[in-house]
Amino acid sequence: MPANEPLPLLKIDDETPRGALAADPPLVPTEDFLKELESESQKLESSTPQQILEYAVERFAPNFTMATAFGPEGMTIIHMLSTIAPETPIFNLDTGYQFQETLDLRERVKEKYGIEVEYKLPDTTVEQYEAMHGGPLYKTNPNQCCFDRKLRVLHEAAKGKHAWASAIRRDQSPDRAKAPIVGWDRKFQLVKVSPLANWTKKEVWSLINDEDIPYNPLHDQGYSSVGCFPCTRAVQPGEDERAGRWSGFQKTECGLHSQ
Repeated sequence: MPANEPLPLLKIDDETPRGALAADPPLVPTEDFLKELESESQKLESSTPQQILEYAVERFAPNFTMATAFGPEGMTIIHMLSTIAPETPIFNLDTGYQFQETLDLRERVKEKYGIEVEYKLPDTTVEQYEAMHGGPLYKTNPNQCCFDRKLRVLHEAAKGKHAWASAIRRDQSPDRAKAPIVGWDRKFQLVKVSPLANWTKKEVWSLINDEDIPYNPLHDQGYSSVGCFPCTRAVQPGEDERAGRWSGFQKTECGLHSQ
């Protein structure tokens, strides 16, 4: 597939309940509940990330979780949760293509905070997956690769949860600019809480430096956003901070944070 052509969009096409709809008891996005989320989101616009996390834990625990790729924002939230609610289940979508530096962060989190991030894995190994597709699919259709090795896995990991924490910031990309603090995630069918939505990159790194929060050493080598190693490069001066992801394709998101 030519790199300058749009990639096909993919979605889960079965009608089985997912996310909060598969929980016991289920959390259903009724009109009243969606109004509640909108109201809470507006109230939390001026709150600190810690206050937003405290709201999320009080409202949704024990059915509150977090997915992390161990980026600077995610590490910041893990640091906050270590004092607010260290029992919060946190998981990483291990595609089999992660940088070793990323995998090493899991152990640093365990050592510093006593939090063991759980790996969630696809149902095939990298070798099996590439054999199925006649080679690395990320070279020709990264959307399919992300869908199979990240989105399907997240759908399964989110099943039965009422809410999950997201580490996105609104200033990262146009796709994220309108993200609410709290809202219903239609794709994964649960509540999405974005405590860092109003934060800037500078604020994130200020906290990392002030609190000695572990971070991926690749960030010191020009990798502003770190994903799978075949689809991530360092960014050049003046580029958008997500320009190093899926370079050469009309793609800036794996699909987790786009509807």
